[in-house]
Amino acid sequence: MAKKELHFETLQVHAGYTPDHTKSRAVPLYQTTAYSFDSAQHGADLFNLDVAGYIYTRLNNPTTAIFEQRMAALEGGIAAVALASGHSAQMVTILNIMKTGDNFVTSPYLYGGTHNQFFVSFKDMGIEARKALSDTAQEMEKLIDENTKALYTENIGNPYFNVPDIEKLAALANKYGIPLIVDNTFGCGGYLSQPIKHGANIVVESATKWIGGHGNSMGGLIIDGGNFNWGNGKFPKYTEPSESYQDTIFWEKFGAVAFTMRCVAENLRDLGPAISPFNSWQLIQGVETLSVRVDKICQTAMALALWLQENPEVVEVNYLGLENHAYHQLAKKYLRNGFGGVLTFRIKGGLQAAKTFAESVELISHLVNVGDVRTIITHPASTTHRQMNAETQVAAGVFPDLLRLSCGLEHIDDLKDDIMQAIAKIK
Repeated sequence: MAKKELHFETLQVHAGYTPDHTKSRAVPLYQTTAYSFDSAQHGADLFNLDVAGYIYTRLNNPTTAIFEQRMAALEGGIAAVALASGHSAQMVTILNIMKTGDNFVTSPYLYGGTHNQFFVSFKDMGIEARKALSDTAQEMEKLIDENTKALYTENIGNPYFNVPDIEKLAALANKYGIPLIVDNTFGCGGYLSQPIKHGANIVVESATKWIGGHGNSMGGLIIDGGNFNWGNGKFPKYTEPSESYQDTIFWEKFGAVAFTMRCVAENLRDLGPAISPFNSWQLIQGVETLSVRVDKICQTAMALALWLQENPEVVEVNYLGLENHAYHQLAKKYLRNGFGGVLTFRIKGGLQAAKTFAESVELISHLVNVGDVRTIITHPASTTHRQMNAETQVAAGVFPDLLRLSCGLEHIDDLKDDIMQAIAKIK
């Protein structure tokens, strides 16, 4: 087959794997903890990072490597690291760049768990997260100083559904010689949005959501764009000798993949948030149908948003596909194949009505997750954003009466019937 750029739908089935010596057409599951050395010298070469290969599954694994290569291809990066969860991906990314005394500037529109990690746990480590007033380059620049080591934003933020102007943020990051990190979880593994192609340097995401898609396996990803100069003098972790690798200088030895190599060689080795090979294998099964599922889910979300707008018991509907959404124009610029699988709405009757609705659904699942084949309702103020105070919740777009609906693959008429019976119980 002539070499050319393959389409997303082809990459999601083929990238990263050709049948191995067993001729297995499906990706094999290598459920092993360790790997044999050819010789003592071979083992030493592996531990010195002088040759490629497998040592221990906390660091790498053949099944996981296929998952990583496939996701790098889908997101437009040069390499990827799979981890135990999306939170692990965020943690390793920040610690792979920063040390005590450093800071990073973040959008205010953050998932509640991310808010806690940034402003509680990282603070205990001496790393400061600085929250801008908005996700614009103008507001984020106000917080940059000589110790700022990154910009961070969510793409299709949760639950405000903000779509940042990635190109402007990338230009700002480039101006100060720091990387732009984008959480692309709601970008559905690159099918809806590919931030790296617009100038982002690093993508992090939860693979637990649309990538896996079946609510059965945890996982996270770091995608390395390979487009940042870690040798610009601001990042000593890459330009000074590593005391644990015989004074290896990562930027000199690995160049464009220095970030990825250090994620694995130092952070996965020392912190240990490794993904199970079985989970990698499960997530690969999800990837192979990613575009098909997301197409249907986006169609359902758009139809339900328009339908809910007409319901007199619904106060407000928030969905990127609606022309009145504040980020609709930016969504048209940066998204493809749809406007996402999640919407929020507010019910007449305030907080108690929202709680009653969530407790009254029968077909729709009441839990905290998104990106499943099953439709899910969540009351964010009680759950995902519970640790924030009321003022911080509202600033993030989480109102007391807000309900979040993650659309699945059920027939839309059945979903409408369930919504109507839940509204009837409120009345």
